[in-house]
Amino acid sequence: MPQRLPLFPLGSVLFPGLVLPLNVFEPRYRRLVQDLVAEEREGLKGFGVVAIRSGHEVGEGNARALHDVGCVALLREVTELEDGRYELVTVGATRFRLLGIDTEAGTPYLTGLVEPYGDDEDEADEDEEVPVPADVAALARAVEERFAQYRDQLGIGGAGAPGDPSVLSYLVAAAAVLPLDARQRLLEAPDTRSRLTEELALLKQETALVAALGTVPASELPGEPPNPN
Repeated sequence: MPQRLPLFPLGSVLFPGLVLPLNVFEPRYRRLVQDLVAEEREGLKGFGVVAIRSGHEVGEGNARALHDVGCVALLREVTELEDGRYELVTVGATRFRLLGIDTEAGTPYLTGLVEPYGDDEDEADEDEEVPVPADVAALARAVEERFAQYRDQLGIGGAGAPGDPSVLSYLVAAAAVLPLDARQRLLEAPDTRSRLTEELALLKQETALVAALGTVPASELPGEPPNPN
């Protein structure tokens, strides 16, 4: 059976395990935060971040079409400001497939009808140790090496790569300079093996491009941080 999940459409992609800070100012999303922290909604700890396919973030009805796969954002910190805005710190949890919109939810924000999506080790039971297949481990090493080369080319610093292939795959997806459609494809990859395979191809392409041009094309450079709502 589909589950109901409050939605927060964004012009960006959230990945499991990644931190997402948000500055919430629109009344409908302030209401969402209030609902999430209210005592009567104690069991509801998160909301769905889903990338906008058509439209933009701010304003009623401006997100005209949404992508089919998103990520649950769990609340970690909530700060209410004097002007009524909220500053949130959230972290990506599990992925979901958006089946439709609950038109009878009765809230100013969208509520999605969702089901779990994908088959990643990081989304398995925390107490369950899943052995890493040899081919996935080899892919992870290749992606780590290529990503280090890519960062060096761009002059981007960073800490050492995580040892877990699934965590690495999401970190690379979030940290690489990629257009939204490429990030969305990586989010929708059914498992770690598929995601690492695509990332290796993307990083080979990007490092060759940077080597040829000396920089990342302006069309791929990130602009101002997207307005959170």
